[in-house]
Amino acid sequence: MDVMVIGEPLIEFSAPAPLTEADTFQLSFSGDALNAAVAAAAAGAHAALVTFVGDDEFGERLIRFAAGRGVDTRWMRRGAGSTGAYAVGADPGGDRAFAYMRACSAASRMGPADLTDVPLGETAVLLVSGITSALSDSCARAVRHAAATVHGAGGGVVYDPNYRFRLTGPQAAREALEAVAPYAALVTPSCPGDSGPLLGADDPEKAARACLGLGARAVAVTLGPEGVLVGERGADGVRLRRVPAIPARKIVDQTGAGDAFAGTLAARMAAGDELADAVRAGTAAAAISLEGQGGTGRVATGEEIRRLLDGTRSP
Repeated sequence: MDVMVIGEPLIEFSAPAPLTEADTFQLSFSGDALNAAVAAAAAGAHAALVTFVGDDEFGERLIRFAAGRGVDTRWMRRGAGSTGAYAVGADPGGDRAFAYMRACSAASRMGPADLTDVPLGETAVLLVSGITSALSDSCARAVRHAAATVHGAGGGVVYDPNYRFRLTGPQAAREALEAVAPYAALVTPSCPGDSGPLLGADDPEKAARACLGLGARAVAVTLGPEGVLVGERGADGVRLRRVPAIPARKIVDQTGAGDAFAGTLAARMAAGDELADAVRAGTAAAAISLEGQGGTGRVATGEEIRRLLDGTRSP
């Protein structure tokens, strides 16, 4: 397995206006784990999603959607509870509001025992997030167990803090980060969205050093249009370098751009790319994702990413 993602796929109701005003919604399929798995598969990885969906029509549709996008769905299983959902009001300026409908969902009941038949020891890169850790105590334990298992088997662990104040508080989110960081080959906090509440750092360099101080081998601090600050621990100390952002051709919706970044860079890490090259591919995928509505409205293929990076993208 190239990339294994653990988390909750969601039914998405997206609107082209703030939720306080929207009266028309488009149904789609999203959630950070699904977005990242779809992005990894589109980038060329053998990517699988590990989760539970409800034993209902929406759960069936999610499985079909993931399979249709090239995701290995063997570990997308039916479980007790409903399929999670959320509504999002789109705002190209970045001020988005999410309303979640995922309490006691099937995925939130997942725990370490549900991973016994998942080939974690044969996984090149595991991608997990703070959202998954925030779903329930059992999900947080599953994330820690998976990270420890993949790390112990020699695989890489990518952890996206992905802080959502409507799901968890800063202290709990920081504790989840602290628990996984020692196993992580890469942590991908946004600044200041994640770094402020979790690390007390609105400066990207301070955020990078804080993540490395928690035990992560490397960090990619995402800065929106200002690019990504990459930090790595080496024998000669901490090395920091800036990877510039790639301007989007047009911005329709920012939902899922960070997930596209994480999923694509995980795919490239699994393929053996150097970290900076994997990050560049992730920034290209994120730029392309901004052109679509919702978390999976526009997914970059490996060829599109290559063409954007070498400057030969068609107009």
